[in-house]
Amino acid sequence: MSGDHHSHDHTEPPDSLTLKVKALESLLIEKGLVSEETLDALIETYEHKVGPRNGAKVVAKAWIDLEFKVWLLKDANGAIASLGFTGRQGEHMQVVENTDTIHNLVVCTLCSCYPWPVLGLPPAWYKSAPYRARAVRDPRGVLAEFGTQLEPDIQIEVWDSTAEMRYLVLPQ
Repeated sequence: MSGDHHSHDHTEPPDSLTLKVKALESLLIEKGLVSEETLDALIETYEHKVGPRNGAKVVAKAWIDLEFKVWLLKDANGAIASLGFTGRQGEHMQVVENTDTIHNLVVCTLCSCYPWPVLGLPPAWYKSAPYRARAVRDPRGVLAEFGTQLEPDIQIEVWDSTAEMRYLVLPQ
Protein backbone atom coordinates (compact mmCIF):
# COMPACT_ATOMS: atom_id res chain seq x y z
CA MET A 1 0.00 0.00 0.00
CA SER A 2 2.91 2.32 -0.54
CA GLY A 3 0.87 4.21 -3.12
CA ASP A 4 -1.79 5.20 -0.60
CA HIS A 5 -2.07 8.93 0.05
CA HIS A 6 -3.50 10.24 3.25
CA SER A 7 -4.67 13.69 4.06
CA HIS A 8 -3.14 14.25 7.48
CA ASP A 9 -0.17 16.54 8.01
CA HIS A 10 3.36 15.14 8.28
CA THR A 11 5.09 18.39 9.23
CA GLU A 12 7.39 18.58 12.21
CA PRO A 13 6.15 20.17 15.43
CA PRO A 14 7.28 23.76 16.02
CA ASP A 15 10.77 24.16 17.47
CA SER A 16 11.24 25.30 21.06
CA LEU A 17 11.97 28.92 20.12
CA THR A 18 8.73 29.16 18.12
CA LEU A 19 6.81 27.67 21.04
CA LYS A 20 8.41 30.15 23.46
CA VAL A 21 7.57 33.10 21.21
CA LYS A 22 3.95 31.94 20.87
CA ALA A 23 3.67 31.46 24.64
CA LEU A 24 5.11 34.91 25.33
CA GLU A 25 2.83 36.49 22.72
CA SER A 26 -0.23 34.79 24.23
CA LEU A 27 0.74 35.87 27.74
CA LEU A 28 1.29 39.51 26.71
CA ILE A 29 -2.08 39.61 24.96
CA GLU A 30 -3.85 37.81 27.82
CA LYS A 31 -2.42 40.26 30.39
CA GLY A 32 -3.53 43.20 28.25
CA LEU A 33 0.02 44.49 27.84
CA VAL A 34 -0.23 44.50 24.05
CA SER A 35 -2.92 43.84 21.48
CA GLU A 36 -2.74 41.32 18.69
CA GLU A 37 -3.13 44.22 16.22
CA THR A 38 -0.11 46.00 17.71
CA LEU A 39 2.01 42.86 17.41
CA ASP A 40 0.84 42.35 13.82
CA ALA A 41 1.75 45.96 12.98
CA LEU A 42 5.19 45.53 14.54
CA ILE A 43 5.83 42.34 12.59
CA GLU A 44 4.61 44.02 9.38
CA THR A 45 7.03 46.90 9.96
CA TYR A 46 10.09 44.71 10.46
CA GLU A 47 9.18 42.29 7.68
CA HIS A 48 8.29 44.84 5.02
CA LYS A 49 9.08 48.46 5.93
CA VAL A 50 12.59 48.46 7.40
CA GLY A 51 15.59 46.42 6.48
CA PRO A 52 18.49 45.91 4.13
CA ARG A 53 16.43 46.28 0.94
CA ASN A 54 15.94 49.94 1.93
CA GLY A 55 19.69 50.41 2.23
CA ALA A 56 20.13 48.73 -1.14
CA LYS A 57 17.69 51.23 -2.67
CA VAL A 58 19.66 54.13 -1.17
CA VAL A 59 22.94 52.76 -2.54
CA ALA A 60 21.49 51.97 -5.97
CA LYS A 61 20.05 55.49 -6.30
CA ALA A 62 23.42 56.99 -5.33
CA TRP A 63 25.15 54.86 -7.95
CA ILE A 64 22.88 56.00 -10.79
CA ASP A 65 22.03 59.57 -9.73
CA LEU A 66 25.06 61.82 -9.14
CA GLU A 67 22.96 64.65 -7.67
CA PHE A 68 21.43 62.25 -5.15
CA LYS A 69 24.89 60.88 -4.29
CA VAL A 70 26.24 64.37 -3.58
CA TRP A 71 23.16 65.11 -1.44
CA LEU A 72 23.48 61.76 0.36
CA LEU A 73 27.10 62.41 1.30
CA LYS A 74 26.32 65.98 2.41
CA ASP A 75 22.94 65.44 4.12
CA ALA A 76 22.28 61.74 4.61
CA ASN A 77 19.20 62.34 6.76
CA GLY A 78 17.48 64.44 4.11
CA ALA A 79 18.45 62.24 1.18
CA ILE A 80 17.43 59.01 2.91
CA ALA A 81 14.16 60.55 4.16
CA SER A 82 13.35 61.62 0.58
CA LEU A 83 13.08 57.91 -0.23
CA GLY A 84 10.69 57.38 2.68
CA PHE A 85 13.14 55.68 5.02
CA THR A 86 12.88 57.31 8.41
CA GLY A 87 12.20 56.25 11.94
CA ARG A 88 13.62 55.05 15.18
CA GLN A 89 17.38 54.38 15.14
CA GLY A 90 17.76 56.23 11.85
CA GLU A 91 17.33 59.84 12.93
CA HIS A 92 21.01 60.81 12.75
CA MET A 93 22.79 59.31 9.77
CA GLN A 94 26.07 59.93 8.01
CA VAL A 95 27.08 58.19 4.80
CA VAL A 96 30.76 57.44 4.24
CA GLU A 97 32.03 56.44 0.82
CA ASN A 98 34.46 53.68 -0.09
CA THR A 99 36.99 54.88 -2.67
CA ASP A 100 40.04 53.49 -4.46
CA THR A 101 42.16 54.47 -1.44
CA ILE A 102 39.75 54.27 1.53
CA HIS A 103 37.62 51.42 2.84
CA ASN A 104 35.16 52.11 5.65
CA LEU A 105 34.14 49.82 8.50
CA VAL A 106 31.38 50.57 11.00
CA VAL A 107 31.26 49.30 14.56
CA CYS A 108 29.47 50.31 17.73
CA THR A 109 32.06 49.83 20.46
CA LEU A 110 29.59 50.40 23.32
CA CYS A 111 26.55 48.39 22.28
CA SER A 112 24.97 47.75 18.89
CA CYS A 113 23.81 51.11 17.47
CA TYR A 114 22.59 50.36 13.96
CA PRO A 115 20.52 52.24 11.34
CA TRP A 116 17.34 50.15 11.49
CA PRO A 117 15.32 51.99 8.81
CA VAL A 118 17.94 51.31 6.13
CA LEU A 119 19.58 48.08 7.31
CA GLY A 120 17.03 46.43 9.60
CA LEU A 121 17.93 44.89 12.92
CA PRO A 122 21.65 44.35 13.56
CA PRO A 123 22.98 40.85 12.92
CA ALA A 124 24.26 38.85 15.89
CA TRP A 125 27.92 39.18 14.86
CA TYR A 126 27.63 43.01 14.84
CA LYS A 127 26.44 42.97 18.45
CA SER A 128 29.08 40.50 19.62
CA ALA A 129 31.83 41.68 21.98
CA PRO A 130 34.61 40.04 19.92
CA TYR A 131 33.57 41.90 16.74
CA ARG A 132 33.22 45.21 18.57
CA ALA A 133 36.68 44.87 20.12
CA ARG A 134 38.51 43.47 17.11
CA ALA A 135 36.99 45.84 14.55
CA VAL A 136 38.85 48.71 16.21
CA ARG A 137 42.05 46.80 17.01
CA ASP A 138 42.37 44.74 13.81
CA PRO A 139 39.97 46.03 11.14
CA ARG A 140 41.94 44.47 8.27
CA GLY A 141 41.81 41.06 9.95
CA VAL A 142 38.07 41.34 10.65
CA LEU A 143 37.38 42.33 7.04
CA ALA A 144 39.47 39.38 5.82
CA GLU A 145 37.34 37.02 7.93
CA PHE A 146 34.30 38.36 6.06
CA GLY A 147 36.04 37.68 2.73
CA THR A 148 37.22 41.23 2.03
CA GLN A 149 40.93 41.19 1.24
CA LEU A 150 42.31 44.70 0.86
CA GLU A 151 45.63 45.73 -0.60
CA PRO A 152 48.09 47.01 2.04
CA ASP A 153 47.96 50.55 0.61
CA ILE A 154 44.18 50.84 1.15
CA GLN A 155 43.46 52.93 4.25
CA ILE A 156 40.76 51.56 6.55
CA GLU A 157 38.63 54.09 8.40
CA VAL A 158 36.69 52.71 11.36
CA TRP A 159 33.54 54.61 12.33
CA ASP A 160 32.11 54.22 15.83
CA SER A 161 28.33 54.24 15.58
CA THR A 162 26.60 55.83 18.58
CA ALA A 163 23.14 56.85 19.70
CA GLU A 164 23.93 60.29 18.26
CA MET A 165 25.24 59.11 14.87
CA ARG A 166 24.66 56.02 12.77
CA TYR A 167 26.72 55.26 9.65
CA LEU A 168 26.00 53.75 6.26
CA VAL A 169 28.85 52.81 3.95
CA LEU A 170 28.39 53.67 0.28
CA PRO A 171 30.25 50.96 -1.65
CA GLN A 172 32.08 51.74 -4.89
